Amino acid sequence: MIAMSATGLAGGAALTTALAALGPLGMFGGLFVLGAIGLLADKITEFGIENIAKLVLKEHLKTTSKEELVELVKKSLITKSMKLKILDYIENFNEN
Repeated sequence: MIAMSATGLAGGAALTTALAALGPLGMFGGLFVLGAIGLLADKITEFGIENIAKLVLKEHLKTTSKEELVELVKKSLITKSMKLKILDYIENFNEN
């Protein structure tokens, strides 16, 4: 359905056109891009979004003060539970 609405075509033509639009080598490139996205999503969930957020915050705290980062997190469009976890991490961050 998404392929048909995005391309204005129907059936196999919609699928082929949508896949070709995703990658540099036509349909095969699109299939490769979809596979890469799937593997990347799997690794992110395996490692954990919280761990990724902590790594990003650790790097961000090298150039930004805790107060500025707290304000940035408060304005962010993320869940309340994730905000609380991030704010707790920032408050307890040790630069060692």
